[in-house]
Amino acid sequence: MNLNCSLWQDNSISVKLFAFTKFSEVTEQCFLLFTLILLMFLTSLTGNALIALAIWTNPVLHTPMYFFLANLSLLEIGYTCSVIPKMLQSLVSETRGISREGCATQMFFFTLFGISECCLLATMAYDRYVAICSPLHYATRMSRGECAQLAMISWVVGCVVGLGQTNYIFSLDFCGPCEIDHFFCDLPPILALACGDTSHNEAAVFVAAILCISSPFLLIVASYGRILAAMLIMPSPQGRQKALSTCSSHLLVVTLFYGSGSVTYLRPKANHSPGIDKLLALFYTVVTSMLNPIIYSLRNKEVKAALQRTLC
Repeated sequence: MNLNCSLWQDNSISVKLFAFTKFSEVTEQCFLLFTLILLMFLTSLTGNALIALAIWTNPVLHTPMYFFLANLSLLEIGYTCSVIPKMLQSLVSETRGISREGCATQMFFFTLFGISECCLLATMAYDRYVAICSPLHYATRMSRGECAQLAMISWVVGCVVGLGQTNYIFSLDFCGPCEIDHFFCDLPPILALACGDTSHNEAAVFVAAILCISSPFLLIVASYGRILAAMLIMPSPQGRQKALSTCSSHLLVVTLFYGSGSVTYLRPKANHSPGIDKLLALFYTVVTSMLNPIIYSLRNKEVKAALQRTLC
């Protein structure tokens, strides 16, 4: 494919059109990956949409925990839809280009949904902490208004960080090469195409990742530390079992999401490898989004029952 980078001249040369590198020169491999990603994408969309619909249509699930779970499902839908369609097109089409504006838009929405999910996972951990450690105050501390505010804060933080990061990255000049060695417009591969010294930009991205990824994660760790301490002093095994069952699904989702995200954005630049980055990107954009509804539906009897009622 002959790439035309559509350059403009104004005291500097800057790329106005990017293109994603071809996954493989072997057409069969591209179609195989296309089929796998498409199946996982459709599974993710269907599963998350069904969970959101089941929670919305079943009054028994109108509780804070399931309100946040519905928000998580909506975030997962937006998260995958922001990158997967273009990824699928690039795998099977010779037209793998994306405009500078299109790339910035994709980066904004991907960052918005990703950061919002980090904050929402921390909010869900706080909800479980209040429910298990302060059950007498749960109704007042997690009222409908408080839950709506916490969810709104998660979305607003994601929006602000997405706008700031995207504007900061695309205020740079891109001199070429115009090929993005990735499946979508993620922060590290786009920064790699910028002109001149980008160490300050990389430091800013790293600091933002520390604040927006590590801070919610520390809140999650603190919440579950208190929950574990409360479980150890519970007199009845049934109480411990019930507390564990309400937290296990969330813990598994947190492990999947933060494990791949932390390895991608918090490891040193010298350890970055395009192949590993692509593999991790597939995991945290497609695989985790597909597994989340499966985890919650299989490990939660109320969600499973609500899904059966919705489907029937």
